Amino acid sequence: MKKKTSLSSNLYMLLIFIFLYVPIVVMMAFSFNESSSTYQMSGISTYWWTRMFHDEAAMLALKNTVILAVATTACSTVLGIMAAVGLFHSKNRLYKRSMMTVTNIPLMNPEIVTGISMMLLFVFAGTLVHRSQVLGFTTLLIAHITFCLPYVILNVLPKLRQLDMNIYEAALDLGCKPFNAFFKVIIPEIMSGIITGAIMSFTLSLDDFIISYFTNGPSFQTLPIYIFSLTKKRVKPDMFALSTLMFVVILVLLILMNIAQSRAEKKEAKKL
Repeated sequence: MKKKTSLSSNLYMLLIFIFLYVPIVVMMAFSFNESSSTYQMSGISTYWWTRMFHDEAAMLALKNTVILAVATTACSTVLGIMAAVGLFHSKNRLYKRSMMTVTNIPLMNPEIVTGISMMLLFVFAGTLVHRSQVLGFTTLLIAHITFCLPYVILNVLPKLRQLDMNIYEAALDLGCKPFNAFFKVIIPEIMSGIITGAIMSFTLSLDDFIISYFTNGPSFQTLPIYIFSLTKKRVKPDMFALSTLMFVVILVLLILMNIAQSRAEKKEAKKL
């Protein structure tokens, strides 16, 4: 009975993976199609990749996306570390519970609700300062920090709870200043959580579409929005090449995040 159950569960998981990843594999294959057909392979060529890299609009959108993701990662990581340290040292249980609830809201809230509400907030703020074109890079950055910040906090907090604060106190007793002790003792111990949160922030910012769609302006266009604009016309393999590029970048980042987590777990096991 157990063998049948395990066999059926494995078959079920295999079907799920086939359903999820076969379309991606087909898309990647058609990005190397020699013709512009999206349903029949006529040969293997890198023409559409070359055309994609020579497309000024696509490259500008890619540049904007990377700049936005890097800025979001930097701001979210710094603010997330500060928030996590503040929550960790807070002695008010009611305050900590309420702040953790507020932190979890962006994770549970539907992205379309977050995008529309932030768009209305930015437009309202623009009317207060008498600006008609308020949406742009700044609004996108604020929106991306808003939904990336909880991931940094939730990755750094567990590392702070696992930390032996006696090491920090010993550094202070030996004459180290609190600021220097924080960077020389606390930061190295929670570095795995910081790296994981930063990679997650970069990944989420890189491929976000719904929130970016509502908070971006005509002067700043990200790659997911540019790809969506191409779907309104006839779909060509150059869009497959763009999507493949994004998929590969995110896959590499996820692999790096898993490697960092596994190394951190091995270090903790050695300490125990």
